[in-house]
Amino acid sequence: MNFRHFPGTGSDISEVSLGCWQLGGDWGEVTESRAQEILQTAVANGVNFFDTADVYGGGRSETLIGKFLRETSSQVAVATKLGRAEGMYPDQYTEAGLRAATEASLRRLGVSTLDLTQLHCVPTAVLRQGEVFEWVRKLQAEGKIRHFGASVESVEEGLICLEQPGITSLQIILNIFRQKPLADLLPEAARKGVGLIVRLPLASGLLSGKMNRTTTFAANDHRNYNRDGAAFNVGETFAGLPYEVGVELADELKSLVPAGITLAGFALRWILDHPAVSTIIPGATRTEQVVANGAASSLKPLSDELHVKLEEFYRQKIEPQLRGPN
Repeated sequence: MNFRHFPGTGSDISEVSLGCWQLGGDWGEVTESRAQEILQTAVANGVNFFDTADVYGGGRSETLIGKFLRETSSQVAVATKLGRAEGMYPDQYTEAGLRAATEASLRRLGVSTLDLTQLHCVPTAVLRQGEVFEWVRKLQAEGKIRHFGASVESVEEGLICLEQPGITSLQIILNIFRQKPLADLLPEAARKGVGLIVRLPLASGLLSGKMNRTTTFAANDHRNYNRDGAAFNVGETFAGLPYEVGVELADELKSLVPAGITLAGFALRWILDHPAVSTIIPGATRTEQVVANGAASSLKPLSDELHVKLEEFYRQKIEPQLRGPN
């Protein structure tokens, strides 16, 4: 595993880390024992950063991570998120609400200070107004959080957040199917010394290359119930592409993959080739996925020629079909 400096923290971070949305059960059932095996495998393969949120499984993801932290001697930083819970999202944000959510995360994780808390895809108008950032700064001053950031749905939201003093990180969607942040957001984050955490690097699994038109998902898997945006932002699931279109485009990409690596490894390496990225956080419901994702760190950078071809592929075939904010 290779590591990158995480701006503003004084720490280095595994460039392939672990997204823990799936531990809440929103990618199908993950038993407690399987969850602990996934966390253990991640650390054994060099991962030192987990990303979760208070709403993943109604706190289940945080609780499982908290159990792991109590039972390990390894040093692992945990980023969580707040701001999507009922009673807060979309327009009921209060200082008391953010404080209560922070204290609940502290209890579930079993820590005295959160390493990183992130505003969780709160509406653009709320970000623009800016009061939520003042509230998290107060929590930071009190020692309840070390650093704060924001998870955003669009380039516009990311640029708004970058204007906030003291922000440590942005969590963004970036993958071969979602390349818009490359033009403005990545350079601005680098200029301001803000870390970038990349979520959904495999476009909800489309870029694993293992899905086809007949692939099915569990009833409680967001790839089933949100594929057209019925539950939350349509751009979060399958990168905002209609599922069948995404499958076809993933199949087309396979012709560009160099010999000896998988489509998934190719897709993860493409993101890591951008130095403004601090870490990618693919999820995993099986330990072998953790190992395979981590292996992308040791792959050679893709050629400039491949990067040009992938940009052309995006502009011509993907961008016109994207849905949701990006």
